[in-house]
Amino acid sequence: MKTFAKALALGLLGSSLMAAGALAQVVTVATGAQGSLAYNSGQAVAKVANDAGITARTQPLVGYLPLINTGEVDFGFSNGVEAEYAHAGTGNYDRANPNIRLVGVMFPLRTGLMVVADSGIKTIADLKAKAGELRIASEYTSSTIIPYYIAGALANGGMTYDDFQKVPVSSFVKGIQALGDGLVDVTLISLNSGAGKQVEAKMQDRGGLQYVSLDNSPEGVKAFKDFLPAGKIVSQAQNDNIPGLKEAANIIEVPWMMLTHAGADEDLVYRMTKAVAENNEALKASFGAFGRAKLAEMAPANAVPYHPGALRYYKEAGITVGE
Repeated sequence: MKTFAKALALGLLGSSLMAAGALAQVVTVATGAQGSLAYNSGQAVAKVANDAGITARTQPLVGYLPLINTGEVDFGFSNGVEAEYAHAGTGNYDRANPNIRLVGVMFPLRTGLMVVADSGIKTIADLKAKAGELRIASEYTSSTIIPYYIAGALANGGMTYDDFQKVPVSSFVKGIQALGDGLVDVTLISLNSGAGKQVEAKMQDRGGLQYVSLDNSPEGVKAFKDFLPAGKIVSQAQNDNIPGLKEAANIIEVPWMMLTHAGADEDLVYRMTKAVAENNEALKASFGAFGRAKLAEMAPANAVPYHPGALRYYKEAGITVGE
């Protein structure tokens, strides 16, 4: 009897320890290199997650979407366009990652084609008229999604990369710097980015920079979405304080999203979604880009399915999914 009671007690102790271990499980939040968008996003999210009782640790990684797919990493970040490509195995991915699931939008990203202001190019039609004589940043060997952004913008004006003189660059920042160094005439620059500000200052004697305004007609949007299905064309007002906006322009917007995998625990994903959705002030204090977040727009339509845990939160919070 004593042996049975001892075994029972040990069994109960073991169960308790297992339960405690489950509660204290460390979840990984993949980020990019220090200083990157994913790194800053991950640091902010991990902080609010830990404050909400989720033991979250960031892990700097490059090319981690396949690791999310296999469940080796619990959470990570991607723009909505690349998430669709990774899930389906199209675009810049040569194999499908069918287990990727969406948590939700962290905030929108805005970017667009830029030229030097004295080029006389203001619209995508202006760009098309001069395409043959212009050099454009290409390849982006360490950031392979960028050429799809550029190709989508060019398609909006009835163009392809082959209409230009292509100049290979290694990264997004190198493409921006190439414009400042006079190596290219057209490149992609994110709205109000640090690298863009540096090139703007460098080009003051040529009037600074100017975004190439895209065609927001139904035909133009359709051509754009063939490359960037999760993207939108949005109007940006004239603003002398932001590089590229000496005149108003239509530029690219894509959602910056948090991802998980199909096997992630539903309650964990629910709690993580809730932590992000309900702690925007804390997120914004850690990384200012979260100031652009809109709760009602946290779950837009996307080819990648949402995780059931995220859907549970959105239903509870009255947030419409997929519109």
